[in-house]
Amino acid sequence: MRSRKRATIKLRDNGIIVEASHTSDANAGDSSPILLSRDLATNLKYFRAAFKHAADVHFRVFRIVDGREAAIIYVEGLSDTKEIDVSLLSPLTRPKSPSYDGDVPRLTLDVLAQEYVHIASLERVTTTAEAVQMVVVETSVLLLIDDEPMGLSFNVVGGENRSIQEPNTEAVVRGPREGFIENVSINLSMLRRRIRTPAFKVESFDIGVYTKTKVAICYISGIVDQNMVDEVRSRLTRIETDAVIDSGYIEEFIEDNPYSPFPQVQNTERPDVVTSQLLEGKVSILVNGSPFALIVPINLWGMMQASEDYYERYMIANAIRILRFGFLFINLYLPSLYVAITTFHQEMLPTKALLSIAAAREVTPFPAVMEALIMEITFEALREAGVRLPKTVGSTISIVGALVIGQAAVQAGIVSAPMVIVVSITGIGSFVIPRYNLAITLRMLRFPMILLAGTLGLFGIVVATLAVVIHLSSLRSVGVPYLAPVSPFAGRDMKDVFVRAPHWAIQRRPRQTGEQNPRRQTDSTRPKERMPGRRSRQPQS
Repeated sequence: MRSRKRATIKLRDNGIIVEASHTSDANAGDSSPILLSRDLATNLKYFRAAFKHAADVHFRVFRIVDGREAAIIYVEGLSDTKEIDVSLLSPLTRPKSPSYDGDVPRLTLDVLAQEYVHIASLERVTTTAEAVQMVVVETSVLLLIDDEPMGLSFNVVGGENRSIQEPNTEAVVRGPREGFIENVSINLSMLRRRIRTPAFKVESFDIGVYTKTKVAICYISGIVDQNMVDEVRSRLTRIETDAVIDSGYIEEFIEDNPYSPFPQVQNTERPDVVTSQLLEGKVSILVNGSPFALIVPINLWGMMQASEDYYERYMIANAIRILRFGFLFINLYLPSLYVAITTFHQEMLPTKALLSIAAAREVTPFPAVMEALIMEITFEALREAGVRLPKTVGSTISIVGALVIGQAAVQAGIVSAPMVIVVSITGIGSFVIPRYNLAITLRMLRFPMILLAGTLGLFGIVVATLAVVIHLSSLRSVGVPYLAPVSPFAGRDMKDVFVRAPHWAIQRRPRQTGEQNPRRQTDSTRPKERMPGRRSRQPQS
């Protein structure tokens, strides 16, 4: 038995709850959805109330070829109006044959969709909730026709998008020049162009009560561990929040240890980086509105690798990678070592070096630990100022400011010249680290290490190092150990940790993520000195 049901729907739009009453035929029961009415006027009355005070939502009422009234609803700026005119309005309002004079018989929705509308993507909509979802969340065009109990939704996405450009945060000398933009559909297409296999899977979610942000997880079936995909999916689906503005929101919601200073999720603007990580059995997360893709799981050693390490020949890449690891230790330990040695362990310095440092520090009123903290805080403030200022003056002010302030501080006797040199080298070391979030973490750790070095000497540095190592050993990224493959040790994966073996020698995927399909390539890829079966030419007498 069917009954007339009057219900009230509350639509939350920009923080305002809009109540819209609507009467339609529905099955008995309070939990049943509100169906679209056959009466176009009733449907339009409901949607005009639902989208009240939404000036960017447009209604266009017209007559289709069989004489009935119809209406389309779309969001201005998010739909392509030219495509709507050419592929939707024009075919529906004109007969297929210009010479046809008689009345067009009544057309069904199937006939209209198949023979008149020239848009590939369409969905049937039967309830008011689905219709609102299509207009404001999927940014589709909703078509309603009088005396039809359902509507049609067409994907006519338009609007302006930032053009594809080279990433600013991960520039390379050799390698692809394109980076992600804020449109998740275009970002997925860049990945699809690189991974041309049906095994490349994409799952989509809408997260955020008000923003309904599209979040997509990407993986390669047959390589990735399905348990890892299930875990990532579970962490995403349990997120209940008002808004997701950037992928940084998702990162904080899904990380294993939210109180750790070390990043447990990698972010990147480069499609080639995401492609290489997917081929190792990892999972990527793309967020609409953000040019930064997330990658899980990660480890500490992967955060020290740059994409250019795999585009240059392995000997050059290894030399640069060793230099990078060296400056990582300089960045973390140099200020604290200088403070500890000059304060407690002067006997470790050669006599000439000790006399030179003592002469430079003779006029300074502060102990070495205070000098280091003053210079480090000043350097961090200048770096932050350089980032926030306009690009035309930011870099100039940060460099000139550091030089001027350092020289003035030395001449005024506030700090010593060796301390300025130590802080400058430390700053250079932080710029060598390829991942910005890891560089920030190491910069944060420098301050407690300086304090421990100033109070306990080298013993304090050892205590701080043990605390960091213990923390890293217990850290996980989506359940994968943060120090893998060093701890737990996996010998076959050591070919791409501190140095990189040639591409032809890395024949297996990492054990922690690619064990489902470990074989990456065969032995036949190893270069040969000469072509097989080809004889060398004998010299003529």
